Amino acid sequence: MIYLTREHADAIRDHGRRTYPEECCGVLLGTNGSEVPRVSMLLPIENVHEEERRRRFLIDPRDYLAAEREARARGFVVLGIYHSHPDHPAQPSEHDRKHAWPNLHYVIVAVAQGEPGEMTSWVLSDDRAAMRPERLAIAEPVLT
Repeated sequence: MIYLTREHADAIRDHGRRTYPEECCGVLLGTNGSEVPRVSMLLPIENVHEEERRRRFLIDPRDYLAAEREARARGFVVLGIYHSHPDHPAQPSEHDRKHAWPNLHYVIVAVAQGEPGEMTSWVLSDDRAAMRPERLAIAEPVLT
């Protein structure tokens, strides 16, 4: 399970809307303690895939490294990646599975005709054979 605030979920949906008909992508930063991983910050990243941006995304390794540094500087960790699926369901493709990393959460938002819809989250199985769905909790932040 992974926890997003409504603000984060709305920001991911908006990113998908703005980049449609191409895939958007970004990094999820937050905490991963003994409780449920909680997203504290999103880092939208430019999709640098040279071809097929309607069906693929690519994060430049330098952008990913910058995200890791930003996470450390803020006392967070990289929890995962988000991206959109223009005119396709919010389910990982075979390409997504092949390029997934263990221990990361993959949030996918479906964007149909420019309007964001279903949002899901997935993790790579230990044997790397499949992406497994996980519960995506979206709620208002708890004020302390």
